[in-house]
Amino acid sequence: MTDYHVHLPVAAQDSVQDFVDMAVRAEELGYDFVWLPETWGRDAVTVMTSIAHATEEIGIGSSIMNVYSRSPALLAQTAATLQEVSDGRFRLGIGPSGPAVIEGWHGIDFGNPLRRTREYVDIVKMVLEGKELDYDGEYFNLSGFRLRCDPPEPRPKVDAAGMGPKAVELAGRFADGWHAILFTPEAMRDRLEDFDRGVEMGDGDRSEQDVTLSLTCAALDDGERARHLTKQHSAFYVGAMGTYYRDSLARQGYEDEAHDIAANWMNGDREAALDVFTDEMLDDFTAAGTPERAREELAKFAAIDGVDNISVGFPRAASREEIHETLDALAPDQR
Repeated sequence: MTDYHVHLPVAAQDSVQDFVDMAVRAEELGYDFVWLPETWGRDAVTVMTSIAHATEEIGIGSSIMNVYSRSPALLAQTAATLQEVSDGRFRLGIGPSGPAVIEGWHGIDFGNPLRRTREYVDIVKMVLEGKELDYDGEYFNLSGFRLRCDPPEPRPKVDAAGMGPKAVELAGRFADGWHAILFTPEAMRDRLEDFDRGVEMGDGDRSEQDVTLSLTCAALDDGERARHLTKQHSAFYVGAMGTYYRDSLARQGYEDEAHDIAANWMNGDREAALDVFTDEMLDDFTAAGTPERAREELAKFAAIDGVDNISVGFPRAASREEIHETLDALAPDQR
């Protein structure tokens, strides 16, 4: 049975309290988990701490924190502390982000993101298990570090984000779960084969490893507005957020469209970029429209065998009221 999560907005909100209010509402509506991205607004740790203090049962996690701007030992300390303040409800989602963010904003060489992610997963797990670090990797050679406090019980799960076949295989082999975004149902099934292969390579237990698909959603009485918001959001990711989303779209059978969206966006013609993103593509990647239509599209993704969690996300330009309207319309008890 698929669980339903909430992927809190990537767009800046008026205050930290806005994020807290959304998480509290999600808990009241029966969602199982809230995930918080860390982009270029408020830091995720402070916001997740505030959410932990304001809620009682809903799970709390990062999706994602990048594996460059914090050291793996510091990230492990952060995970241990968040597990404590949330009374065992925390789950850590990490990933490489992209060179535009890592090199352009943080000034760090992007290097080999897959190897770096694997080393972060290894090191963070060691620290959270209370072990003293003795690690010899390509990026990190560490010794002597150990948590001064008792390791958290239970150990927080460590998930990895990924889009390409090797990244997804890595998540299955070394992490406790995989976070997916911007996939068609058909492509999601292909990547699940990569994940399962990674689980087998790592001698893991698939029943203990979660696959979480983040889906951009808008369920509004004004169905046209919902679809426009979602189309705008999707085109932004393909056109403005580096090459990863564009390349992923191309791998899924939309190569010409991906390059046209990116080219129009970079040339400043946003409307032309949106025109390339057809209704067919929108239905392939999102759940948007009237509440009834959005619920039907959401069910299509939830029916994919191997997807454990569907995380309801929101378009960047959605208002606070539109986010709450979508939360209410797609709540577990509405389906």
